[in-house]
Amino acid sequence: MNEPQITPDLIAAHGLKPDEYARILEIIGREPSFTELGIFSAMWNEHCSYKSSKKWLRTLHTTGPQVICGPGENAGVVDIGDGQAVIFKMESHNHPSYIEPHQGAATGVGGILRDVFTMGARPIAAMDSLSFGLPSHPKTSHIVKGVVEGVGSYGNCFGVPNVGGEVRFHASYNGNCLVNAFAAGLAETDNIFYCAASGVGMPVVYLGAKTGRDGVGGATMASAEFDDTIEEKRPTVQVGDPFTEKCLMEACMELMQTDAVISIQDMGAAGLTCSAVEMGDKGGLGIKLQLDHVPQRETNMTAYEMMLSESQERMLMVLKPEKEAEARAIFEKWDLDFAIVGETIAEDRFLIVHGNEVKADLPLSKLSSSAPEYDRPWVETPAAAPLAGLPEIGAIEALRALIGSPNYAAKDWVFQQYDTQVMGDTVRRPGQGAGVVRIHGTDKAVAFTSDVTPRYVKANPFEGGKQAVAEAYRNLTAVGALPLATTDNLNFGNPEKPEIMGQLVGAIKGIDAACRALDFPIVSGNVSLYNETDGTGILPTPTIGAVGLLKSLDEMIAGLPEAGDIALVIGETFGHLGQSALAYEAFGIEAGDAPGVDLAAERKNGEFLRAHHALVKGATDLSDGGLALAAFEMAEAAGLGVTLDAGDIATLFGEDQARYLVICDAAGAAALEAAALTTDVALTRVGRFGGDAVDFGGAKAPLAELSTLYRSAFAAAVEG
Repeated sequence: MNEPQITPDLIAAHGLKPDEYARILEIIGREPSFTELGIFSAMWNEHCSYKSSKKWLRTLHTTGPQVICGPGENAGVVDIGDGQAVIFKMESHNHPSYIEPHQGAATGVGGILRDVFTMGARPIAAMDSLSFGLPSHPKTSHIVKGVVEGVGSYGNCFGVPNVGGEVRFHASYNGNCLVNAFAAGLAETDNIFYCAASGVGMPVVYLGAKTGRDGVGGATMASAEFDDTIEEKRPTVQVGDPFTEKCLMEACMELMQTDAVISIQDMGAAGLTCSAVEMGDKGGLGIKLQLDHVPQRETNMTAYEMMLSESQERMLMVLKPEKEAEARAIFEKWDLDFAIVGETIAEDRFLIVHGNEVKADLPLSKLSSSAPEYDRPWVETPAAAPLAGLPEIGAIEALRALIGSPNYAAKDWVFQQYDTQVMGDTVRRPGQGAGVVRIHGTDKAVAFTSDVTPRYVKANPFEGGKQAVAEAYRNLTAVGALPLATTDNLNFGNPEKPEIMGQLVGAIKGIDAACRALDFPIVSGNVSLYNETDGTGILPTPTIGAVGLLKSLDEMIAGLPEAGDIALVIGETFGHLGQSALAYEAFGIEAGDAPGVDLAAERKNGEFLRAHHALVKGATDLSDGGLALAAFEMAEAAGLGVTLDAGDIATLFGEDQARYLVICDAAGAAALEAAALTTDVALTRVGRFGGDAVDFGGAKAPLAELSTLYRSAFAAAVEG
């Protein structure tokens, strides 16, 4: 088959700038073949190379005594004691999910699960952080339904509980939704698998499902803005099969017990190209692939298509040759393909052969670690003017504005489509704060959360980045878990715009400051840039996924209030309303600065709560919606009324950080107050639970009426 002629238009269609193409010519000393152009395009795009963010990602805090493996592998690895580790990561599937919501979201879940089990960890939990356009936008309902259905169908069929996440709506996502998928798995610390190849002449083995044409060019598509040609990009979206993935996981787990695996890597973005290059580059080796041996489900596939296909449920492995028969038997038993498609070589070459023709012969190290790296110009986000004030509003009316919005209404419509109980170890389900999963067969548990407030990040990237980490820290602490480590999913617009690059830089600096101050390192992550449509970017959305440890379930804080229980706030209240949920939901106002984050107070207050968990029946962090929304959610979950002493809007709805709302009985409240007196932790009684009404400083409404609004508003918004 004749290959297309390399033209400036073809180079541009592959996402390569003229100077990048000139660099390719300099590296190889000739014009690339069509397949070689595709390989460079895949490895040098933003999605795979992080060329705009590498400089700043290196500054992040990534180490600590709990960290076994930080960024650079498929996922991060954290020690949880007793010879066990939690392996976890969060990754985006934004562009595919906007083009084809069901398959885009489903394959996002499939990809993140492979990142976890390719390292030898059996997945025990999933989460998702979803950002959509306004419910009134004509595409939003279709996208929401497709994404939630896709997340649920893949995770439910695979058999992993979905234990948490978040859902938000904002006009900035009208043309570019965000689907950030998180997965965590459990492994033995002495049986973790990495992707670096070793040994010359070792067989490179293809595992899993057959290769088709779905997803060809997906990574390059994910590194570009959208425009009116969006429908033409539909073939770049992959198609997933969760049942095949379940078989692939079981086969890999069985294989990993045989001492056959030298290295293993899932085929995600850029498929066979990226997996082979990463294995070779990290091991300081070259790779030779014979594409005639690649299992194919379509006829007449070209080398270009096979190298760039993002067909799902596939792995690449370097195998100990003496174990070939044993390994093959395992995969045949699970009805999966097993094919030796190449070998490791000593030379720094990526050699691709198809039909006795050399289709690509490139210096392998130049494809990955020598990809372009940019120090893009950036400008600091200007300081926001203080909020001038809000129009007058009653306390109950303000509460209704929040709980009647799909942003803050109950998310049952979403969570009910997910299996939250599969595997039988879910202790705390979605919708109640951080999810908690028991380590099977022990009294130990891990907690999971996902957090960011994009309005804060836009107003003040540094404080907004700090706040995302701090809120994750608080959410874990509020269930009694010791925060261990984080993963980040940095979703931003076009980094070639200095103001957007400034948002990314500021947020990374804030994330780093919080991770250092809270001993809460980043161990894995993903960057998703060019989230723009027709030049309009999303709100900067640096999502933080986080994991915490409960050494015993006795440490868990998970109770609901009972009549007569006392509500107390840990931390100081100043009444910050800039960029608040109330300002946005009640008045459409996005003004003022983000709340400041005192990291010393965050740590001090979190340590105080964990140290005195035995005195506390229930707890939640105070964030969006402040005290009023948190108290209502606690009361509504228990079917009880609540009375708060304060009646002023700033105290009720202010979003000051480093605060928790805690529930205590009378004895617990007195003991907690006595403990606070021995420290400099602020602790204030703010109200009590009981009755059948919500009473904010004398303004009242029946709990039943508010509960009906809270439980129905989400479905009403997304189903139209």
